[in-house]
Amino acid sequence: MTTVRLPLFPLNSVLFPGLVLPLNIFEERYRAMMRDLLKTPEDEPRRFAVVAIRDGHEVAATSPGMPDQTAVPQRGPSAGFGDEPLKAFHAVGCIADAATIRERADGSFEVLATGTTRVRLASVDASGAYLTADLEELPEEPGEEAGALAEGVLRAFRQYQKRLAGARERSLATGADLPDEPSVVSYLVAAAAMLDVPAKQRLLQAPDIASRLREELTLLRAETAIIRNLPSLPASELTRGPTSLN
Repeated sequence: MTTVRLPLFPLNSVLFPGLVLPLNIFEERYRAMMRDLLKTPEDEPRRFAVVAIRDGHEVAATSPGMPDQTAVPQRGPSAGFGDEPLKAFHAVGCIADAATIRERADGSFEVLATGTTRVRLASVDASGAYLTADLEELPEEPGEEAGALAEGVLRAFRQYQKRLAGARERSLATGADLPDEPSVVSYLVAAAAMLDVPAKQRLLQAPDIASRLREELTLLRAETAIIRNLPSLPASELTRGPTSLN
């Protein structure tokens, strides 16, 4: 199993391979991370790992009211994540490749990255300016009947979209817009479905593509049934834009 050490970027969301991640970087620890990534030659990937936060704050308390009115200001790479950062994060994350890193006049950064490979956290190092982690790259196994399951998930996803958008509105995607490769289907649906972080995290860490698709089929059917019986369709505007992780 391949092990790599990369900068670690914890978020209150889940990144999937193939999905785009826009970031607004303003904390000093992550500014330092981006400055170091910019030292990587342009013809090489500028990689960091994204993990979902299990217990902690995405933005550390730097002054009263940021982000908690009663919080004590914190400093350092592990601020907001306790004395053992490894326990604050979900065990499986995703490597991100930063295609664009643009520094603003005030020293903050605008970043556009794409998820590439699933990884498992082996250890977290807080000795530097920002967190780094030793990561084990996870293989992408197809599992049994992934192709047939992908077709079923796409059908269920279209019905789910129609319910979200409303009977009189156009669905977000047509058959021509959706992929048919099982792994791509599994990650696209996982990112686009209106699920909470624990549900998305379970999908990310599924043991194989077929298992992920089976769980998605169950989730989509359940969510569609719930929406069908709601008197209104909350947050339907989320179905009118392109898929994004944030």
